Order: sequence, then C-alpha cells, then structure tokens
Amino acid sequence: MKKLTAIVIGAGGRGRIYTSIMKDLEGKFELVGIAEPVEKSVEYELSLFPDVPKENIYDTWEKILDRPKFADFAIIATQDHMHTEPALKAIELGYDILIEKPIAPTPEECKKITMAAKEKGVKVLVCHVLRYAPKFMKLKEIIESGKIGEVMSIQALESVGNRHMAHSFVRGAWGNSDTSSPMILAKCCHDTDIIQWLMGKKCTRVHSFGSLSFFNKAHQPEGAPSRCTEECPHREECIYDIKKMYIENQYMGSAWFKDAAAGFAGATNEQVWEALQKNNYGTCIYEANNNVVDHQVVNMEFEGGSTATLTMTAFTGDASGRCMKIFGTKGTLEIRGDAKFIYYTKFGQRIEGQWGDRVSEEIDIARKEDANGIGLQSGHGGGDAGIMQTLYEYFTDTYTGNAATTAEVSYLNHLISFGAEESRVTGTVIDIDKYSQAL
Repeated sequence: MKKLTAIVIGAGGRGRIYTSIMKDLEGKFELVGIAEPVEKSVEYELSLFPDVPKENIYDTWEKILDRPKFADFAIIATQDHMHTEPALKAIELGYDILIEKPIAPTPEECKKITMAAKEKGVKVLVCHVLRYAPKFMKLKEIIESGKIGEVMSIQALESVGNRHMAHSFVRGAWGNSDTSSPMILAKCCHDTDIIQWLMGKKCTRVHSFGSLSFFNKAHQPEGAPSRCTEECPHREECIYDIKKMYIENQYMGSAWFKDAAAGFAGATNEQVWEALQKNNYGTCIYEANNNVVDHQVVNMEFEGGSTATLTMTAFTGDASGRCMKIFGTKGTLEIRGDAKFIYYTKFGQRIEGQWGDRVSEEIDIARKEDANGIGLQSGHGGGDAGIMQTLYEYFTDTYTGNAATTAEVSYLNHLISFGAEESRVTGTVIDIDKYSQAL
C-alpha cells in the first residue's frame, strides 16, 4: 500500500479533523509538514504525528511553500479569505490539494484557482464532505437506479441551529462577510453542491431573498453591556450567555465551541474565560460586528426545467440537522435531520382502506464501521472520514466512485451560492451562464 505524504496549512478546527482522520487511517497517510501560527495547535499535530521534522514546521504558509515540493499533497484549511494565495502557490509547486470549502470568498478567485489547477494538471478536492456521508451517497444511488423516476423537484432545509449560528456566524469567524464570505456560501455551499449533484443537471437560474433580522442591536435587551464578560441583568434567561455556551457545557457542541473560543484544543475553563475577555466570542450576541443573514431562501432552476428550493435558517434547535425531500416522477425520497432512514414513497401503492399513497419502505442508511473503525458516527454523518478515504483513492488513481468534488465540479456549485447572493442584494434573477461569463 502506498503511503501518501501531506503538509497541513492551517491546523485549526477543520485542519485538525482531517489530520486526525489521517492518523486513524493507519498506513495510508503521513504528515510531514505543518504551517500554523498557534503553538498549541502545532503541539496537537505533533501528538498525532511526532516524527514531523522540526525543520518542516513553520508559522506561515509563505514559509512552507517557499521551498520545493516535499509532500504528495497539501491540506489548505486556513480561513476562507486566506485560501487563494496558498492554493495558487501550492498548485504552482505541483502539490495535489485538499482545500476546505469554500474554495475562496469571491467567484473570481474560485475561477482563478480552478483554472490554475487545470492548467498545471494537479488534482484538487474541495471539502464538500456531505457527498461522502452514507445518507447522501444512498440518496444518489437510489436516484440513479431509477426507483423514483426523473427528479422534478428538490426541497432542502438547512437547519443551522440557533446556538451554532450564534457561535460560528455571529460571534465567530464567519459572522462578517467583509472578512469571510456570505452566509449562503460559507454555510450552504454544502447544500447547493448536494442539490446539484442529486439533480444530476446544471443549474441555470437562481433567485433569492434573505436578511439579518434578529442577531442585531435592535434586539439587544435594555441594560445589556457590549461584552458578555461583564455583568448583565439578562444573563439568567439569555440562551446565548457565554458562561452557558463556553464554560458550563450546557449545550451540544460545547467542546468545539470552547476550542474555537480559546483558539486551541483542550483549553481549560480558565483559559477559555481569559480568551473571552479579549476576542469576539466574548461580545454580546446582539453587538458582535456581524453582518451575514440569519435566514435566506434560494430558488433554483435546472436544465430541463427541474426546480429546487433551499431554506437556510438559524431559528431551529441545535440537533435539527439537514432535511430534504426529493420529488420524482415515480415516487419521493425524504431524509429528516439526523434520522438513520430514508423514507420512500412509491406512487400508486396504498394501504387497503386508506386513501392515497403511503410510505412503502424505510431504507436503512446506517453502515457498519469499516476496518479502520470509521463510520457513520464521524463528523458530518461520516462525511469527514469519507472524503479522506476518497482522497486516498483519488490521489492514488484507484477511485471508481462518482462523488469526487474536484475544483471544476465545486466551482459550478459555488456559482449557485454566488448567484444567490447577487440576487438577494440586487433583487434580480441571475442567469448562471451569463453570470459566469462576466467574471
């Protein structure tokens, strides 16, 4: 078995996830270089791969890429606005690349990276990890079998979760599109990718509405201070209180909330609280310098006239998950949040004595863990592990599947998000081909 060598550029939350899975996939990967400014994040990587040479550890991407290529591929997991330069330099050096989504925060930069990879002949996988989750792979399999006929419509719901919204998209790194990217790209390029993949056709037009309606100063209670670290008369009833979210572990996701708030993994409560005194995670939720929308709808038209709708909303419980219903000419498929079944309705089949079609089958999407112990329980419903296993096959020329999210494939799906944001801002219907040609 060939072992692939990798360098990681950005060893924060997502970078750590991919290198941790590399460690679990024993014998397939070896980390040989790190570019990361946070010392404790470097220490975490070295706990996984202690043999990384000291001379291959850098605090910036510029330094690690200012030398000839010394690994098979590079993981680029920096913040959204920091993808373009390291990606282009890594491509120039001949690295294959795993790049965190989105490819870049603007359509022009996405196109530039995509074209550079094509011209250089390097392989790029974009981290649309949902494609590699068992439930979405099973949906694709059923659709391609012809079981529900031709897909006419898709209805998708991205239930962000109110506290996930507060953490990541209000106080967090993705709260302001000026320093990150629009919400419909940062959060929902996963969803636009899945929709276009399942539809199996190219999106031709998009139309979108949305706004930042709640997480703003207009909803700040009287007497609330600008920083949540200060005494607040509303602390007890506020579900976004930082002590509840980052110190007392009251909510799902508290562990990775804490890591993000501290800036490194495994922080103590004291270290988290110290960080909250200074960073944006310690601000009042209604005064956090955020500008991305907290709810948005996107209407899509595809080749042949098929349609899809996507609703993204913060106003759901944290465990609601993604829901989707697929309407075909012979039947429908439905997934409900984190349920382990796909619900299938066959047209023309009914229960005696009852009116109308009835669910005829619950299709089990749970799969047993593979030989490496990685299965449905890993991140994104198994998608995080799935993309790393696909990466190994794709980069070693042994991949035979249909889910690989190459730069060219991902760019087309990004255009839906960029077009949706353009539509939301301008109030127009966006023709995707014309929009792309104008870049």
